[in-house]
Amino acid sequence: MNGTAHMAIGAATGFIVANSYGSGPGTTVVLVAIGGLSGLMPDLDIDGKLSNKVTFSAKMIRAVAQMIGFLMILYSYLEGIGEDRWFGIAYGVGMIILSGFITQRRMLMITGIGVSACGWQLNETWLWMLGIYLFTASFVSHRSYTHSFLGVLFYGMIAHHLESSIMLDGVFEACVIGYTSHLIADMKVLPFNKRGIKLLLPFSSREI
Repeated sequence: MNGTAHMAIGAATGFIVANSYGSGPGTTVVLVAIGGLSGLMPDLDIDGKLSNKVTFSAKMIRAVAQMIGFLMILYSYLEGIGEDRWFGIAYGVGMIILSGFITQRRMLMITGIGVSACGWQLNETWLWMLGIYLFTASFVSHRSYTHSFLGVLFYGMIAHHLESSIMLDGVFEACVIGYTSHLIADMKVLPFNKRGIKLLLPFSSREI
């Protein structure tokens, strides 16, 4: 299944979560966006043994890095105080600039470092944990740890801290269900998938 389909399914889960909470239009848009982005997250993995094997095109990876940089700028401006605000904005600007020069294979690794540094500076747990996720994803093989229960658990921790930070009901559910929808759609039990996912890593490498 391609990235567009995963994003659409994730966005649909975000819409369902918004309806279950009776959210207004603004919150619904946010939850749909979060669900859509979460539906893409498992495919941000890169095979460290094959330098050019990535699940997204270079343009897609670059767009994700630039979007994260823009969100870092926006978040730092709205939530940061004093020096922390300007450090966060600087990290975001640096991310956007660097994304135009970084090679495809290392873009996520450097993005992860930048996001973690910004999260540490702003004292935002969800942000530095997201950076760790991105950094780790830049080394693991496709459909492995990001497509496992461990991936869901770690992303759920990010979602928990994000919801606590922005105090918006439904964020946790939109993140976790959107992420899980990707794993379900990639399972070998579905007739259009030739490969499955290693859901039980590190305890079993059997594809499901």
